[in-house]
Amino acid sequence: MARPRVALVIWYHYISYHHIVTEVYARMPRTPQSQLPLTHVVYHVLLSLSLSDKHGYGIIKDVAGRTGGRLELEAGTLYTAIKRLREDGLIEAVKSPEDSDPRRRYYALTGFGREVLEAESERLNELVGYARDAAILPETGRRGLRGSEA
Repeated sequence: MARPRVALVIWYHYISYHHIVTEVYARMPRTPQSQLPLTHVVYHVLLSLSLSDKHGYGIIKDVAGRTGGRLELEAGTLYTAIKRLREDGLIEAVKSPEDSDPRRRYYALTGFGREVLEAESERLNELVGYARDAAILPETGRRGLRGSEA
């Protein structure tokens, strides 16, 4: 007879803890740095949307093209990332262009999303600089540039 009561007490404490954590997180200042580091999938989704608004399949094709096929996003992976990015305010759903299929949902980078993308790009550039300083990478990268110095 005591078991249902114990389970109820444990459930109550879990819900209370979850509520407290959610409240604390909601009150924390949101800065671009608080979102870092990004996963490679999230980084590429934000990078794709920095150029133009796109629907999911457009993001998949853009990322595959930009990476030379080294990163091919699966639909489930992409839409999980999109859901989180929307919840975090980094991207938003926008109206489809008039000449497109109205069933497609388009996404756009928000101002905060662009700030996060810029902060992550700076962080990655700094890491590449460390690798160059340690002679792990040559002074010029894949595209013949070293950040903005070239």
